[in-house]
Amino acid sequence: MSKFNIVLYEPEIPQNTGNIARLCACTGSSLYLVGKLGFSLSSKYTKRAGLDYWDSVDIHKIDTMKELFEANKGANFYYLTTKSKKIYADIEFKDGDFLVFGPETRGLPDIYVKDKNAITIPMQEGQRSLNLSNSVAIVVYEAIRQNGL
Repeated sequence: MSKFNIVLYEPEIPQNTGNIARLCACTGSSLYLVGKLGFSLSSKYTKRAGLDYWDSVDIHKIDTMKELFEANKGANFYYLTTKSKKIYADIEFKDGDFLVFGPETRGLPDIYVKDKNAITIPMQEGQRSLNLSNSVAIVVYEAIRQNGL
């Protein structure tokens, strides 16, 4: 199975991060937590959502996006946002790509939303957004599907 990198920029809800950590363990994806977290990784809610999968997660805590970019020069980064017209399923994902998701209540900063690699998951008009852990699952499994299960 191809390996992808899930980036959560300033996640706010521990249960979402726990669910995503479990998804990363099950898909072999790495998890990058960037910036200020809205909770402690030792939170009972985070641990409960991740169950006993935490030891199987390749997890990295990074202070800034700049630090992440510098450590992964030449890598492809895709930024998930509701503000793009480019559909995630139209992207040709490659092994090792970084899939970047923003905080639950405000999404990614404009610098990433306006990037040429900003992509979206289509939704009914008038709806604000999908749950973060659902969004990560949708996109990572499409990337895996494209690269062979």
